[in-house]
Amino acid sequence: MADGADALTARTISSIEEIGRDAWDAFANPAGEPYNPFVSYDFLNALEASKSVGGQSGWTPAMLALEEAGALVGLAPLYLKEHSQGEYVFDHHWADAYERAGGRYYPKLVCAAPFTPVPGPRLLAKNEQHKKALATALIAAGRQIGVSSLHVNFVESNDATILNNAGFLARRGVQYHWFNCGYSSYDDFLAVLSSRKRKALKKERATAAASGLEIKALRGPEITERYWDAFWLFYQDTGARKWGHPYLTRSFCRIIAETMADKLLLFIAERDGHPVAGALNFIGGEALYGRYWGAIEHHPFLHFELCYHQAIDYAIAEKLPRVEAGAQGEHKIARGYEPVETRSAHWIADPNFRQAIERYLQNERAHNEAEIDALSDYTPFKKGEPQ
Repeated sequence: MADGADALTARTISSIEEIGRDAWDAFANPAGEPYNPFVSYDFLNALEASKSVGGQSGWTPAMLALEEAGALVGLAPLYLKEHSQGEYVFDHHWADAYERAGGRYYPKLVCAAPFTPVPGPRLLAKNEQHKKALATALIAAGRQIGVSSLHVNFVESNDATILNNAGFLARRGVQYHWFNCGYSSYDDFLAVLSSRKRKALKKERATAAASGLEIKALRGPEITERYWDAFWLFYQDTGARKWGHPYLTRSFCRIIAETMADKLLLFIAERDGHPVAGALNFIGGEALYGRYWGAIEHHPFLHFELCYHQAIDYAIAEKLPRVEAGAQGEHKIARGYEPVETRSAHWIADPNFRQAIERYLQNERAHNEAEIDALSDYTPFKKGEPQ
């Protein structure tokens, strides 16, 4: 499809493999920019190769490629969706309202890293002109395919501005991130907390340690097959309880173990050498990303230890600027994670439905701004201390 600009054309591609690692990563993770694992070729290709997307998953790859005079100048991770699962930007009530009014909400298009509520680049291009062309091309793809809507989820602020200027509606959400203010140790971090909060976290970590479990931090090849087998059981248990069934297949773990080993960090808890709980993280250029957790034994505060405190320890040791521990979870605030705004952008084909969604989003944005302001008052830091 042509996007309307001279010499610029855009087309959808049914597999990232057709684009190739070097071509994709040249735009997704260009040299000199902080590495984001979730838009990398290896991560997105692992989803396809493992059948976590494609087939009957409801996620059909439709990668958008922008070309200028036959040369690739931009990309976007695009999927045709038959449901709203695994997105973490919730629009189920939009779908219900549209279908009650006689419309057909699915299929829709989603530009995102599947199953991954991590902010990152979505308009993968090396200059603003091509990013703007990608935003226009996304809408053109939506019109050509005939979808009800197109959703760009967990988008970086610059990309969000470009999308909003192109005609997408702005949506806001809330996550909780931990920020490294140059701490030299966990105790250094505790020192900036109020006395009451500091004591609470020390007690929490001591209780987890008193469980008698051995906690290990495993990197890359240290995550052997037996640990992957154990982690898969943990993940299946969590997925069954939260989503009805796990999103990722077992072969996804095998593939990323081969292609992304240096980007993986597994915190594992063992009893007498047998794993009983684990939290898998991805290592980015400027952040540690906590992604998947599960356990087959319950121990007080073990979840917080593996998912939050150990992540902070690692970020301090490796001098990473922040920890992003996933979606939702106001309980993270008490552990030093601060509320931050997330962004998404939404194009709605039906003009009347668009007006209704726009009114809804205006009210939602005001609510989220007030929520972030209110939640910020509950952070455990000493009042008046820099955060």
